[in-house]
This record gives sequence, C-alpha cells and structure tokens, in this order.
Amino acid sequence: MSNLSRLVRHHALRHADRPALVFAGERTSYGELWHRLGRIAALLRARGVKPGERVALLMKNSAAFVELALAVSHAGAVLVPINFRLSPDEVDYILADSGAVLLFADEDLLGWEPRCPATVAVPAAALGNAALLAEGVEGDEGMAHVTPGDLMRIMYTSGTTDRPKGVLHAYENFYAKSADQIVELGLSPQSRLLVAGPLYHVGAFDLPGVAVLWTGGCLVIQRDYDADAALDLIEREAVTCAWLAPVMAGALIAAQAARPRDVSALAWVIGGGERTPEARIRLFAQHFPQGRYIDAYGLTETCGGDTLMEAGREIEKIGSVGRALPRVDIAIRDEGGHALPPGVEGEVCLRGPKVTQGYWRDEAKTAASFFGDWLRTGDLGYLDEEGFLFLTDRRKDMIVSGGENIASSEVERAIQELGPVLDAAVVGLPDERWGERPMAFIVLREGETLTAEAVRAHCRARLAPFKAPDRVEFVAALPRSASGKVLKRELRAQLRGDPA
Repeated sequence: MSNLSRLVRHHALRHADRPALVFAGERTSYGELWHRLGRIAALLRARGVKPGERVALLMKNSAAFVELALAVSHAGAVLVPINFRLSPDEVDYILADSGAVLLFADEDLLGWEPRCPATVAVPAAALGNAALLAEGVEGDEGMAHVTPGDLMRIMYTSGTTDRPKGVLHAYENFYAKSADQIVELGLSPQSRLLVAGPLYHVGAFDLPGVAVLWTGGCLVIQRDYDADAALDLIEREAVTCAWLAPVMAGALIAAQAARPRDVSALAWVIGGGERTPEARIRLFAQHFPQGRYIDAYGLTETCGGDTLMEAGREIEKIGSVGRALPRVDIAIRDEGGHALPPGVEGEVCLRGPKVTQGYWRDEAKTAASFFGDWLRTGDLGYLDEEGFLFLTDRRKDMIVSGGENIASSEVERAIQELGPVLDAAVVGLPDERWGERPMAFIVLREGETLTAEAVRAHCRARLAPFKAPDRVEFVAALPRSASGKVLKRELRAQLRGDPA
C-alpha cells in the first residue's frame, strides 16, 4: 500500500507501450505517464509542497486531472478534489478548511482570486498532458515514502447540519476498496473504463476508477458528459465498462435507442445511487444486449461501491442494491446501535477496511458517525435473508440529484436569509431525469410577500446553481414533531401522494 504512482510504475516497467489514458483523441502509454508523473512531482517540490500538505484540484475531467492526482501522491502530498460546480464562496471555504497550500484550476473556471496561498491556472493546452506545466523543471522520479495509514485524500461532501465535511481517505482505504472491486468486477488489463462522471466524485475516481490502472487497463476520459459522444467513445475505443449516475445512464439508454452504435464490447455499467426502476433495467438489456446494468450502493466515506447487484438476480431482487463486497460488513441497527434481524428496517451501518477513520479536524462529527467501529450511513433500509440490501429512506436530510449530494440544511439557511421568510424546509422532489431535485416549503411572516423566482435567484447567488430549489411552495405551517423537529418524512410522503 504505497503511492498511487507505484501502480503506473509497475506497468511502465513491463508494458511501457500499453495505453493508460485516452483523452480528446490523444493516447498516453504507461511509459509516458510514468515519465510525466516524475516531472509533475518535481514541479510540486519546486513550489515548496511537502509530504502531508494538501494540494487541491478544481478541474473538469481531463488526462491532466488524473496525472496531477497521481503526481500529488507520488510527492507524498494529500489530494483535495473540489466540485467545480460549487460557488466561489463554497470553494474558498474548502480551500481554507483543508489548509491547501496549492490549487490547480482549469483556466476557464477561475473567475475570482481563490483563497489559497498559490494557484496554478491550467490552460487548455495542458489538459491532455499536465507535464506541460512542468516545462523547465528537471524531472525527479523519486517517490516520497508513505504508509498504509497515511492520508491520501480529503474529499468534501455536503454536510447535513453545517458546512461541507472533509472525509479522510487513507491509502489502506483506497487499496481495500480497489482490491474488492477488482475481484467483484473482474478487472484486468483488457478493462477499458469510460470515465464520464466527474473525477472529483468517488463514482468516477473510485468506482472502479483508478483501480483499472492497478490491473494495467485503460481509462477513456470524457471531459463533459454527452450521451451521444459517450456512445461514440464506447464504439470507437471498445469500452468495456463504465460508472454513470442514474440520470447519465438514462440518457445513454435513450441515445442508443435513438441511434444505435456498436456497443458489443460493453460488459457492464454501474448506475446505482437510487432504487432503479425495472423499466430501466429491461431497457438497458434491450439496447445493450451484451452488457448488464449493475445497481450499487456506496458512500464518499467508503470510497464508493459497498454493494453491487449480482448477474442474473436483477429482476428477482428488483429494488435491491445488491450484496456486500468481499470485505464489507453490513448491519441494520436501531437507534441504540443494536443489530436488527432480516426484514426489519433500521439504519444501514458499514464496517471494513475501506471505511473512513472520520472527518478532517472534526472529532464531534466523527464520534457521532459511528457505533463503535460501525459507520452510521444515515440511510434506512433492511437486509433480506440472503443479505441483499433494500434502501427505504434517508435519515439524514440529504438530496441526491444527478449523483450530487445536496444538504437540505444548506439550502434552508440560504432561504432563511430572506427577510419575509419565517420558516423553511427543503426536501427532495422525485424527478424522472435527475432522481431528485430540491423543493422548498416556505412559511412567510404575516403580511409579507415573496415570489418563487426571488427565492431561486437568491439561492443561485449564494450556492451552486444545482442546489437552488426547482419548486417553491408557500404554506401556512410546516409539520413538526412534539419536540419541534420538522417532519420531512411527511413532506416527502406528500410529494409521493401517499395518504396522510
């Protein structure tokens, strides 16, 4: 369990000409990639980056993103990938909270002066070859020494009650998840993974992501997702596998139905994150007859991919997200942390070597997130007699839209800044395309007025645009428990049309 760059070196020494990355029509071999990593690590050292210090990436998908991420590990520094869709204030918070000493950002994403000691603007010319950034820096291929328990990455995820929290990923977490996914998905040197989801997300980087490089396979990278362009890549590059957020998978199926391509090489697509409709599974089988659609469940806190649906069980176990990977334990527990029997709903809890040790500089959040060594996911569900996991609800107030986590409390705080607002609650509105979209229920102060568009404009000015509520409903009061807590489960039931 050493630097991620060691995976590249292993194959560079044995199969230097084998393709490692494909991006924008340009191919990078393992030998070339290994040489580049040394040069970029030399650039980091020349800029004073020391082992253990944090280096942030604010970038869309590119070969440069992968090269920089691997080079940060090569130099012994800690990677901080940032969602490029966040607002400048949200990005600045993450930079300050993580203590990042250096930020690499796509040139076209820099519309302000980031709150970071040093920023490197990555020009379009460098996106296919990050070593261009290291021109004039003498290459140094010496790896920094790291141990299994050393921090590899801090990945920020939406907090349910406050600002985003930095999830700690040690090398042992990343390699444990990679080993399990290699076994479960049958990864090999012949694996050619479409990387279409954003690389700042565990889905794209981790499920199975860079694990493909461990086996000597190839990453085929798409900068901005487009279903037709993705199908063209699948056909041209004989792509064998992919992870896609549900909305992306739905678009892929529709595009293939409209204009079929040769997708005979595609063996599987992981499209988990929600209860998959049976119609989607059947449509996928119809338009991708050689492949299968794999339901999955996982968290940022576990590097993604804790359960996967097994081949041939998709319809029989419809509604399930599959069974646990080899070294993942799943238990359903009650409020006191006691295990519940099969068929009984409770909180989904996870244990194993891929589970985070906690949150960056937040002992209270870490303590509240565990029952002993069991991670509390905040999701509700049950296990059947065979160990298949069925999700029923989310205990934490999180909205999942197009694969992005949106903390309802974060949107509520923005809404409550508006003077006419007395009370507000935000929940996930079911959406056929995105899975969920934020919806706001607002109580106005007596005699005050406010429009839905004014609410949305206010939120867009303070948060990432995708967090702004799609729908706003003004109500006389919010349903509350005896203790005064908003009963969001009742609001979600109203949206589903369930009887009171």
